[in-house]
Amino acid sequence: MNFLRISNGSGNRIKLSYTKKIIDAIHSGSLLNANYIKIDVFGLEIPTEIEGVPFEILQPMNTWSDKNGYNETLFKLAGLFIKNFEVFTNYKIGEDNSLTKEILAAGPNF
Repeated sequence: MNFLRISNGSGNRIKLSYTKKIIDAIHSGSLLNANYIKIDVFGLEIPTEIEGVPFEILQPMNTWSDKNGYNETLFKLAGLFIKNFEVFTNYKIGEDNSLTKEILAAGPNF
C-alpha cells in the first residue's frame, strides 16, 4: 500500500518511507495518543504528528500550492458524496429508520 497525494488534479505518490512510518504508527498504537486536527466538510481527524513524516504530508491542504483549488476540489468531492448518499433517503434501514439517519449523518457537512 502506498498513499497518494493529489494536488491540482494530478497526484504524486508519497515517499514509501513516509507510508511505512504511517503504517508503523498504526500498528504500534502510537496514533491512539496522538493529537488530531479535524478537517471540515468530511469531519476527518488527521494526526498532527507522526514520527518521521513531515507535517505537510499529513495535512492535505498543505500539499497543494493552490489553496483555492484545494477548497474547490474538496467541495466538489463533497457534492459527489452527497449525491451518492441521496439513495439512502429512499430506503428505510433499521426498524425505526435510525440506520438510514446514521448513514446520512456520516456524509459531508458544509
